[in-house]
Amino acid sequence: MYAIVDIAGKQTKVEANKFVYAHKLAGNVGDEVELGNVLLTDNNGTLSVGAPFLSDVKVKGTILAHVRGDKQIVFKKKRRKGYKKLNTHRQDYTKVMINSIG
Repeated sequence: MYAIVDIAGKQTKVEANKFVYAHKLAGNVGDEVELGNVLLTDNNGTLSVGAPFLSDVKVKGTILAHVRGDKQIVFKKKRRKGYKKLNTHRQDYTKVMINSIG
């Protein structure tokens, strides 16, 4: 069984007893989170599609850690002008273990 869930504006496929990285969520390590914006569920070939969300299905998980992604280089240059700008960015993520779907 899997579900497609809207987490912080991103659609993510989640399965029970697996973890997923989502954009930083509020909460501490060990807190329970409930993801209510379920768009689709698949239960052994039986699809349920929401319009836009399924009201009777909730996804529950536990926050495992707050981590940072890989460093991304942001480089700007204008040719023949002598303009170069180097900057970097690291995105904050939350590692969530999915406990149950339903």
